[in-house]
Amino acid sequence: MTIRCKDPIKPQPMNPITSSATKTPEAQAGTHESPHWSGRIFFWSITSALAGFLFGFDTVVISGAEQKIQSLWGLSPGMHGIAMGAALYGTVLGSLFGGWPTDRFGRKRTLLAIGVLYIISAAGCAFAIGVYTFIAARVIGGVGIGISTVVAPLYISEIAPAEQRGRLAGMFQFNIVFGIVIAFLSNALLAPIGESAWRWMLGVAAFPSIAYTLMCFGLPESPRWLIGRKGDRAAGLNVLRLIRPESSSAELEAKANEILAASSQQVTSEHFWAWRLRVPILLAFLVAFFNQLSGINAILYFAPRIFQLTGLGAKAALLQSVGIGVTNLIFTFVGLWLIDRLGRRTLLYIGSIGYIISLGLTAWAFFTAHYSIVPACIFAFIAAHAVGQGTVIWVLISEIFPNRHRAEGQALGSFTHWMFAALLTTFFPKMVTVFEPGYVFLFFCGMMVLQLIWVKTMVIETKGVPLEQVHELLGIK
Repeated sequence: MTIRCKDPIKPQPMNPITSSATKTPEAQAGTHESPHWSGRIFFWSITSALAGFLFGFDTVVISGAEQKIQSLWGLSPGMHGIAMGAALYGTVLGSLFGGWPTDRFGRKRTLLAIGVLYIISAAGCAFAIGVYTFIAARVIGGVGIGISTVVAPLYISEIAPAEQRGRLAGMFQFNIVFGIVIAFLSNALLAPIGESAWRWMLGVAAFPSIAYTLMCFGLPESPRWLIGRKGDRAAGLNVLRLIRPESSSAELEAKANEILAASSQQVTSEHFWAWRLRVPILLAFLVAFFNQLSGINAILYFAPRIFQLTGLGAKAALLQSVGIGVTNLIFTFVGLWLIDRLGRRTLLYIGSIGYIISLGLTAWAFFTAHYSIVPACIFAFIAAHAVGQGTVIWVLISEIFPNRHRAEGQALGSFTHWMFAALLTTFFPKMVTVFEPGYVFLFFCGMMVLQLIWVKTMVIETKGVPLEQVHELLGIK
């Protein structure tokens, strides 16, 4: 069975997005998006995106403490693996069920709850009296991470103007990468303080978690949730007025009507796993699937091991790993600068081609023993990921579902991402043992050829399109 959406390159005739000049002023009011965005929207977006910073920090900070934890509690290799992977298990759980509180209690309350989970996790790790309390604390933090990948990009997409939505929602990914870099730096600064250094490494996350939680009290609720889900039109209009202060009352009423129409009773009564939603469901699954089948998590988590396979010493390999973090941060910033200029689909093209070239050269280098070029190829791979998939994934998933099903769709994409991340992280060490590294990287390269075909044949461009009209590009009636 082949599922195709409308031509992803050419706009359809008389599409409301491309033919607004033929509309009456009243009709245009319903789809008008403000050409300007205020400082308050930027602040709200930054606040929500800080959940990504805590996500990145919490994911990587364990690297500085894992050896001490193993020796302190005399953990067997099996138990040590469970303790180190506890947060990942929680992440899968949080991403699977994160859509429920996001829809049931609202975006703001869910964002607040994430901060509380992070605080509990940081304190629990810092004061853990044994491996089981440590595992419990890490699972709690992982649940927060999983939920954050559902609600944070979704919330930003629902408050952001269409023409700035990619850049603002993409800040979630930028903050993930920034949190990773700060975690490495924090570990390096805290390492010399003595036997309790590992507790400080993990516990210090409580301070940004508290700051984030306090900032969340200043967030408004999403107007799309208020109007389309809760049915509180007055509260939704008040938030729309904050988001679009230059709009007239008639324009705000028209926008509220548009949101309400997109969240109609017919849509509300429909299940998520419906045939009419097959295209966004498949898009969300595949963007997350290809994200992980590029090998990104394997390279991020096992970079020192990969570099050591080229003959680099342990110290040099660790130094190269730090370079990966810096490269990821720089090119994520580039991706954010480009996403609302070139569009999501174009960035996926750029990333796919960069993936294929860098992974293909890495495989060739291992097959022909040209190990000296491997670090440069890996850095090029990281750059391609940061500009392409890394920047696009959370933005695209947050845009392609109707208002009523956006939280469920985000949860699907997030769960797919974390499931394949867990599988890849689990099996990668075995893969490079059973197969030559060249074959492993050639496999990743082949998957990225498939991604390029997928981008060409199925991915639509959502740049500058109001959320309530994206479904028209997907052919959803």
